Amino acid sequence: MAAKTSVERVRDALLAAGHPDTITEFPASTRTAADAAAAIGCTVAQIAKSIVFRAGDRAALVIASGVNRVDAAKVAAVLGVKLQRADGDWVRERTGFAIGGVAPVGHIAPPLMVFDRDLLALHPVWAAAGSPSHVFSTEAELLARITGALVAEVRQD
Repeated sequence: MAAKTSVERVRDALLAAGHPDTITEFPASTRTAADAAAAIGCTVAQIAKSIVFRAGDRAALVIASGVNRVDAAKVAAVLGVKLQRADGDWVRERTGFAIGGVAPVGHIAPPLMVFDRDLLALHPVWAAAGSPSHVFSTEAELLARITGALVAEVRQD
């Protein structure tokens, strides 16, 4: 039996959480928040980007509004851990996703998670679905709930 693709893992995780399959593939890259917003036709703020840090051997995932720069010190304080930068190889090894396609669900190992409070004011939001060309639409409250992420302010001042 062939291993599931990263997009299939995301689809399975969404369906298992009772979320509809809203995954869409775009011919243009959705690798960055700006690229995704342009392809989708939404604001950059509505992109729920995934930022991955190292928390020891575990991934720490921040789901942040596409317009916000993430303050690593705020995230570390919320999680109660020391954070370090994560390179692309480490991110793929720990999450099962390549940078530019890191989804908030469907990880190969459960990450620590923080959800940007600013996303809660936006409707709908769009997140990566396992590849640099796949995204899914959702409601911020639902995404926070199905990920189990801690909701906090993560924006850099």
